[in-house]
Amino acid sequence: MDFKEAEKRAAELREVIKKHDHNYYDLDSPTIEDDEYDALMRELRGIEQQFPELSLPDSPTHRVGGTVSSSFEKVKHAVQMGSLQDIFSEDEVRSFMSGVMSQGADEFTVEPKIDGLSVSLEYENGVFVRGSTRGDGFVGEDITANLRTIRSIPLKLNDAPEFIEVRGEVYMPRKSFAALCEEQERNGEPLPKNPRNAAAGSLRQKDSAVTASRKLDIFCFNLQQIRGKELTTHSQSLEYMQSLGFRIIPHYRVCHTADEVVERIREIGEMRRGLPFDIDGAVVKVNSFALRNEIGATTKVPKWAVAFKYPPEEKETTLNEIEINVGRTGALTPVAVFDPVQLAGTTVSRAILHNQDMISDKDIRVGDRIVVRKAGDIIPEVVRSVSHCDNSVPYLIPNVCPVCGAEAVRDGDEAVIRCQNIDCPAQLARSIEHFASRNAMNIEGLGEAIVQQLLDKGFVRNVADLYELDVQTVMQVTGGVKSAENLIASIEKSKKAGLDRLVFALGIRGIGQRAAVLLCEKFGSMEAIMQALPLEICCIDGFGDIMADAVYNAMQEPHRIELIERLRQHGVNMTYDSGKVSDDLAGKTFVLTGTLPTMTRDQAKKLIEQHGGKCSGSVSKKTSYVVAGEEAGSKLTKAQELGITVISEQELLEMTGEN
Repeated sequence: MDFKEAEKRAAELREVIKKHDHNYYDLDSPTIEDDEYDALMRELRGIEQQFPELSLPDSPTHRVGGTVSSSFEKVKHAVQMGSLQDIFSEDEVRSFMSGVMSQGADEFTVEPKIDGLSVSLEYENGVFVRGSTRGDGFVGEDITANLRTIRSIPLKLNDAPEFIEVRGEVYMPRKSFAALCEEQERNGEPLPKNPRNAAAGSLRQKDSAVTASRKLDIFCFNLQQIRGKELTTHSQSLEYMQSLGFRIIPHYRVCHTADEVVERIREIGEMRRGLPFDIDGAVVKVNSFALRNEIGATTKVPKWAVAFKYPPEEKETTLNEIEINVGRTGALTPVAVFDPVQLAGTTVSRAILHNQDMISDKDIRVGDRIVVRKAGDIIPEVVRSVSHCDNSVPYLIPNVCPVCGAEAVRDGDEAVIRCQNIDCPAQLARSIEHFASRNAMNIEGLGEAIVQQLLDKGFVRNVADLYELDVQTVMQVTGGVKSAENLIASIEKSKKAGLDRLVFALGIRGIGQRAAVLLCEKFGSMEAIMQALPLEICCIDGFGDIMADAVYNAMQEPHRIELIERLRQHGVNMTYDSGKVSDDLAGKTFVLTGTLPTMTRDQAKKLIEQHGGKCSGSVSKKTSYVVAGEEAGSKLTKAQELGITVISEQELLEMTGEN
């Protein structure tokens, strides 16, 4: 490759990588596999090494991916949160070892590389004062409120130093990821690609209650800075962080030779399938802090550490057919059915193909030899087509519903094709299951099998029919008196469910639990929601034109109007009780910091919200008051710098009339 060709190719690679960085770090929606991305980076790095003049300052090889979202306040990192140099072979491991050992290194740590989202945790006098994302390595996002929902992050440290900042990796355990996928599939929502992206999306939620529901976890793996304590090695810092109360990176080991390091990397690779969390590699670090400083770093990565990346486990098989499943929103979901293969310890024979765009982009056809693997070692996926069989043709999702035969069309700008028949049996079954689910009307005992039997016997045609069932009828599907009585009692109990649960249960496209609460807080009754115009709905914080139109259009559908009226006649609750006592604090935003004398922060937050106020996790010019208790940290300092009024718990009680 001559200089002109290299210059052109490097420019192409920078643009492609920049696009994928945006998709991965900022949108949490990657459109390329990790190994494909790594190959692009290796190619660009090779060109820049061959032609140093092409190594531009803004090259992706010189920076950490990710930009700061406008949804969160910016945090400037005092210590850069850099990335690591990726390597892919044992020869590269030995080459790294040879280099650092020639500079005096004789002790190393080898630890799993958790596949999650890197964050910084800051503590002043033992109190957790701020948490932030890595961002571009220099500036990240303040996500303190969301990080507080992760139970394994200590809010107060044991016998703490004056100040400490640690770096950790927030991840979604495989069990939590599987539960999230099941819930979102049940609700007709897009499935997260893998646990890493699910964790990243969860941490960037505006509503910390959503973050809390995702059951995230964290491992702390690096000491960023500390005042009031002297530490000399990485392994010593890990032990110290653990003594303070941090959950540190597991399975790390101190090694002394290249053979020991390579052997430990192999051992971690063998155990990865049995771990309850995702890892995508093993990290090798020089143990001595002093020697690290001598060895130094490039503009992007330290020279004293590398990340060994494990290759994904992939298997080749034959695609026998593509089934079409119909969801509760009418979405036609293609599912690949292939010869069984063993992946990550289980037998796999099916994988969701998502939509027509994915099938067309990968040119997947029935009869193909395909490569499959498990995303996050959990969700089977088709990676690519290897070869087509003779006389194969491109696959197109049918334009008729396979269940009811009605027309199926692509809806607007969506990639999804939907059945247009609202009475489609497949949609009806999924809709009733969603209506009865725990986060909706919470009708215990009304699972998939019972719903299907009720439909097959003609006992129900929609969710309103549930409230006309009796014990004798239900006994014909449950087979016992007690179970039938319990189901009828649960149906009766659901009439008292909050209006937000009912709104969510109606299955309006794009309206999840939090959006349902916001709707109810805004309008207060089902009648008001049904009469609301798109412009009124769009005024709700967090709503846009698409969500507003979805609510408005849903409430204009004749069958939904009739359904809501029948539910009303059966005594289902149609008004919202927010628990609000007054509007004394309406329009006011509060930030809580420090330890309050008589209340927990949750209690104080509930009190503020009951009187119409709002709580925020960070101080800004929009903050009305900062409620400060003992050992208040940086939030108090920032409030004083901005001239924001600081009040005590006692003053808050007086403002709400609770004293």
